[in-house]
Amino acid sequence: MNPEMRPVTAPKAPAALGPYSAAMAYGNLLFLSGQTPVDPATGDLVPGSIEEQTERVIQNLTAVLEAAGASFDQVIKTTCFLTDMANFAAFNAVYARHFTSKPARSTVAVKALPKGAEVEIELIAWREA
Repeated sequence: MNPEMRPVTAPKAPAALGPYSAAMAYGNLLFLSGQTPVDPATGDLVPGSIEEQTERVIQNLTAVLEAAGASFDQVIKTTCFLTDMANFAAFNAVYARHFTSKPARSTVAVKALPKGAEVEIELIAWREA
């Protein structure tokens, strides 16, 4: 592994569902793995509306960013996955409250997500070295 590349441990975020890190730091860049609406305390999917699931995803992303020494103001790009594009407007309303710096974004429809989640977000951010 490149010595500048380091995994980020985020104890307040859900445990990984597979063989991957919550994030990888490379210099000033952070590459966060996708977060789903999993409660870190129980490991269970948070039930509820797309708004409630999106809020949990945002909380999980916050935990990873904070563990890496960054915040939402430092997000460069997000990739968002929705299992139903009919939820796009409701998802967008929650997203807009948190990503106020308006990073670049892609949103795609997917057939399914782990544990039956309706939403997943991954992102790229920067931090002070």
